Amino acid sequence: MASADIMIIGAGVMGQGLAEAIATSGNEVMLIDKTTKLAERGLRGIAESIDREIHKWGLTQTDKRAILARIFPSSDISQAEDAGIVIECIPENLAMKRSLFDNLDDICMPDALLITNSGTLSISEIAAVTKRPSKIIGMHFLNPVTKIPLVEIVKGLKTDDESFQKAVEFAELLDKKWITVNEYPGYVTTRIIVPLLNEAMHVVMEGVATTEDVDKAMKLGFGFNIGPLALADMMGLDVVMLWMENLLAELSEHKYNPCPLLRKMVRAGRLGVKTGRGFFRYDDEGNRIMDEETQKQPDDGVNVQ
Repeated sequence: MASADIMIIGAGVMGQGLAEAIATSGNEVMLIDKTTKLAERGLRGIAESIDREIHKWGLTQTDKRAILARIFPSSDISQAEDAGIVIECIPENLAMKRSLFDNLDDICMPDALLITNSGTLSISEIAAVTKRPSKIIGMHFLNPVTKIPLVEIVKGLKTDDESFQKAVEFAELLDKKWITVNEYPGYVTTRIIVPLLNEAMHVVMEGVATTEDVDKAMKLGFGFNIGPLALADMMGLDVVMLWMENLLAELSEHKYNPCPLLRKMVRAGRLGVKTGRGFFRYDDEGNRIMDEETQKQPDDGVNVQ
């Protein structure tokens, strides 16, 4: 696989994580966004992520220079004409994704593998706007990409075996374990985790237990590495709510109806780690802020004004 053949479109959290993972594997990658300024902001986000690893002795300054040197930020989507693999990491909006893939269909080489990182949307519906639905596949990476070893490889109705095998090779290039998913709303991970997160939020909203105790219960009682509310904060509460709304629209099942508390927090801009406040509070590096005396959140993080 030619190392310079990989392009990511979307320099947000997922795009940054994927670019870092690809560059860490020794491969070059183009990081594209609507403007060069946004793409360069994405590169700075990657640099900050690496700095946190350096602080934990996970990486060195030499590693940082080598990783960043393999990432090329740009706003020129026409460069996709030379890419063997193009990965879409734009917001979870079907119309936006279909528009992008329609554009890529005109730009990319006929045998290029076009990947969507969607967590809830139909691969087939995205692929339908192209003349190459057999070359469209889903690869649902989880955040943080550099830490979580899993990727869901999602087949659309017309995805061919060659494209699936290329996706497997790409997953293995990034040292990811993969599972095969036959297209269905929410795939495996999102479909299972969303009702759990939603129910945890209802438990807090109804005053049954505090955020701290809900997460403690699931960690100690069921062996979770991270509690559901901290997990939602890490994913981004706006992203979690969008997943729920997409699944609700597709399946019409009440379990995907976003908890009113979640809606309230998103409206208030309390989106989790990325804004410093969600169900819990966080510093600029994404670390939980704890009360020194009680070792708990100062106000349990849910009194949204």
